[in-house]
Amino acid sequence: MATADELKAEIKRLSSQATALKMDLHDLAEDLPLGWERILEVAGKTHETYEKLAAAKSELAQAG
Repeated sequence: MATADELKAEIKRLSSQATALKMDLHDLAEDLPLGWERILEVAGKTHETYEKLAAAKSELAQAG
């Protein structure tokens, strides 16, 4: 099990990644129909990152 400091660092890293992916998804949506081929790829990465972020936040909350 990770320490609280390790979890906080992981949350910070994942949060940064999630924000960047959210902006990528937003930019992709604005440029439609250009780039439509990337929708599933970008959305999948965004979903995966937010899922990991939620899990890390939950683990930190449980750690107290």
